[in-house]
Amino acid sequence: MLGGVETWAPVAYAGPARDLVSALKFRSATRLADAMAAQIVARAPERLLEDASLVPVPLYPARLRRRGFNQAERLATALARRTGLPMADCLGRRGRAGGQVGRGRVDRAVAVREVVSARPGAWIPERALVVDDVATTGATLAACAVALRSAGARQIAAVAYARTPGR
Repeated sequence: MLGGVETWAPVAYAGPARDLVSALKFRSATRLADAMAAQIVARAPERLLEDASLVPVPLYPARLRRRGFNQAERLATALARRTGLPMADCLGRRGRAGGQVGRGRVDRAVAVREVVSARPGAWIPERALVVDDVATTGATLAACAVALRSAGARQIAAVAYARTPGR
């Protein structure tokens, strides 16, 4: 459990896994999303992947423009290809882009509080599986869960490629 959300990740955010995430996010190595998805699918508990819709964690609009893609959306797309699960890109972020790197647990929770919401008119799945590249304190996942519940989702869990050890 992270941030009150059942969360699962196949690897620790260290060594080669950290390098893969960094290459995906900061060097636009988007093809790595498929290899990351393969590891998630190979090791994930079956119950997490049953009858769920994949919901990528949204990026701030400015960060999306700067980066050119959302790494969580690329990972969710690769998971959808491998599992046949539908995607529901139904969440958005508002406000200024505030990076989470280097922030403590409390600062992370405050930074994402009330900035994630359901997109107007978007389809909200009843059973949502939030997808992110890295899970640290769970603050972002919790913000996504609050937005999804407010919009009508009944069951929410999360998968990430990597989990920060010791958090």
